[in-house]
Amino acid sequence: MRPGILLFSVVVIFMCAGILSPTEALAGFSNKGMITVGLLFLVSEGVRRSDALGAIMKWIFPSKERSSVAKGIAYIMGVVASASAFLNNTPIVVIFIPHIKAWAKRVGLPLKKFLIPLSYAAILGGMCTLIGTSTNLVVHGLMLDAGLEGFTMFELGKVGGLIAIAGIAYIIICGNLLLPDDDGEPIEGNNSEHHLVKVVIAPRFPGIKKSRKEFDFKGRYNAEILQLRRAGEVIPEGEEQYFREGDTLILAADEHFTETWGDSSVFMFVSNDKDSTPNAPKWKKWLALSLLLIMIVGATLGDRALLQELFPSVKLDMFFWASVVTVIMAFTQIFPPKKYSKFISWDILITIASALAISTAMTNSGLADWVAHGLIRIANDLPPVAILAMLFIVTNIITELITNNAAAAFAFPIALSVSMQLGVSYMPFVVAICIASSCSFSSPIGYQTNMIVQGIGGYKFRDFIRIGLPLNILAFIISVIFIPIFWPF
Repeated sequence: MRPGILLFSVVVIFMCAGILSPTEALAGFSNKGMITVGLLFLVSEGVRRSDALGAIMKWIFPSKERSSVAKGIAYIMGVVASASAFLNNTPIVVIFIPHIKAWAKRVGLPLKKFLIPLSYAAILGGMCTLIGTSTNLVVHGLMLDAGLEGFTMFELGKVGGLIAIAGIAYIIICGNLLLPDDDGEPIEGNNSEHHLVKVVIAPRFPGIKKSRKEFDFKGRYNAEILQLRRAGEVIPEGEEQYFREGDTLILAADEHFTETWGDSSVFMFVSNDKDSTPNAPKWKKWLALSLLLIMIVGATLGDRALLQELFPSVKLDMFFWASVVTVIMAFTQIFPPKKYSKFISWDILITIASALAISTAMTNSGLADWVAHGLIRIANDLPPVAILAMLFIVTNIITELITNNAAAAFAFPIALSVSMQLGVSYMPFVVAICIASSCSFSSPIGYQTNMIVQGIGGYKFRDFIRIGLPLNILAFIISVIFIPIFWPF
């Protein structure tokens, strides 16, 4: 089952057991943070379709004469981390992959040295702002619902920025050693009318859990499967092959395949050997960038007196500006308004809304207080920073195994309960769960961008562990040291 329907099932069970009222079960679906996440999907799609970042791509990569793995990683991670601080991570990764593939081929460097750093850069950049990742907005919404003051736009950047800088430096220094080299790709099965296409199966793919014999892929998509990869391994043709979410298919398809299925929700990513950038007029590029800038500045300075005088009855927060920008992008057709529902990850939104309800259930049932008391008892007479460290580790393990948003929602009531029982500020614990929930580096299944680059790059599970686990440890050390400094107990 997908995380959204799984967590919603848990919500229904809690409602039947009387732990949640119907109102509490549905409250997450009206949470401002959750709706803001949905709007940001559309804003990110508008930026992608306008090719607003296309001009940047032309000069960020070093020339062939100056190229090296370390320089390539530095350029890619610096730019991607900066962009992902303000845009949804998944579109950022999808935008950059074809450009990185073309550049790596042009300069003769292994593509596998750059795709995991691409995903990590998107995650690291997202830690630095309120809107950089849905996790931060979820926790922000939970804080507001609890009657607490939420985060400002760049508040989490105090520690998130340090982790991003340290993480990028670590990948630059160790990436060439720890990341694998390229292996061969199939080229057989093409002719003058077909070319290679690589796709990553999304949750809405209709053939999931069906075998290749049961599901007529060629009849439905007019493309022939040359190879099926899972977790970096090729599934032999002689074995019974079943389609799963996250599988990568190498196809022989005609030139219309990408045009037809590139925007489809059945594939997370579609890439071919004739990748091209969106053909958008210049005014759309500038308008998209201008609207993005207005949204960021407006959300950052929304509480200033001058702006508040213009809209005296409206709270000029992130939700307000994201709503305005989304509507303008729709009316100017920066993204196709008729297809807007395809660009929103509904499973993520349902996961967030359900996780918020489960967070309430943890408080209502006393489970959050019980877990918090257990953490305090284990720590005995140790200082609050020891409990913060334990909460970070538990949250980080959950996010590697399930999803980042669910991990943050589960840990939030525990963080509040711990702070109340200790009689200290809640902020250090809340910041810790924001950072821990985003630090999904050791597993390809904890974060969608990891799953995308795993399929495209053909990485194995152990590749993420080898380079990602030290990054998890580095983020943990920086967080435990600096969070109590910036947000004292």
